[in-house]
Amino acid sequence: MHRDMFGAAGDFTTSPEISQMFGEMIGVWFLNEWLEAGSPQPVQIVEAGPGRGTLIADILRVFSKYTKLTQSLTVHLIEVSPHLSTLQEEHLCGTATEQITSQNYYKESKTRTGSSVRWYKDIHLVPQGNYTFYLAHEFLDALPIHKFERTDQGWREVLVDLDDSPTSPLHLRLVLAPGRTPSTVLIDPGETRSHIEVCPQAGMFVQHLAKRLEVSGGVFLLVDYGHIGEKGDTFRAFKKHQIHDPLSMPGQADLTADVDFAYLRRCVQDQVLAFGPVTQGSFLKSMGIGVRLKKLLETVRTPEEGKQLLSAYDMLTNPRHMGERFKFMAMLPKKVAATLDRNAPAGFEDANNAFSSV
Repeated sequence: MHRDMFGAAGDFTTSPEISQMFGEMIGVWFLNEWLEAGSPQPVQIVEAGPGRGTLIADILRVFSKYTKLTQSLTVHLIEVSPHLSTLQEEHLCGTATEQITSQNYYKESKTRTGSSVRWYKDIHLVPQGNYTFYLAHEFLDALPIHKFERTDQGWREVLVDLDDSPTSPLHLRLVLAPGRTPSTVLIDPGETRSHIEVCPQAGMFVQHLAKRLEVSGGVFLLVDYGHIGEKGDTFRAFKKHQIHDPLSMPGQADLTADVDFAYLRRCVQDQVLAFGPVTQGSFLKSMGIGVRLKKLLETVRTPEEGKQLLSAYDMLTNPRHMGERFKFMAMLPKKVAATLDRNAPAGFEDANNAFSSV
């Protein structure tokens, strides 16, 4: 990736780019879970796909108020794009450094809040052993999917084929495989939908983090747009904030598909406690975004600043905007079940909790 997809000039706008309140509420959630765990040290935070670095910067600003946390905190970012890692480093550290080739990580610096930060190409390269905050915000929706349709002959995979028709504007088309493909093993035997999308990389990602939580402790917060197993065809492309045919501009538009949270829960149900998903609006309000909004409104210098804050709050929490479309899911080690006393973590009190069947 050599361009900036985020913000008004990009393909889409994410919640952290709308208001600092979003990242602050996530920072408060991590802080609360750390305190509930007994304030273990040392501690690290790992974010997959940090975008411009806005979200992690807002979280670190919350953490900076608690010296006991920051004195042993290290930051680890999973980013494959050299362009984005440079933007992240400039945002977090004030300047960009050259890449490193002799380590598991390819960049190392120090954040404005004083924490060591490193960049990695793969989650498997991030060190284990310490209590860890794991965060994936709008990360899994960008991973590749397999699409399937139910036919009279059984499930058939949807494939991309060349379209040589002179009247075709795209030169690519979606076709059904003539027979079963190896990836049909991904389909749940009890599946009732006629069209499904499966993201095995997302499943492997959450399973890997579940193993890490078992070994080293910590929490995993997943934030994305998605559903709980009821949707079918969600594959689409975004370009300049508009939805396009996913085959129309290969390599020039952001391809995405809704995250199937029910599938992710099934992937980890034997390893960790999974809570949610809950809607973004519900989570943010439970974490106190209304109180934070009131405090920020007391500090505005102009009426326009106040209007911008109110607009951001509405965009983040209103069901007609991001409040219902985006979902939050949390995962914790099973060993904390006794201390949870069958109660969900903060923000997930009204969710179908870890002790419910999927």
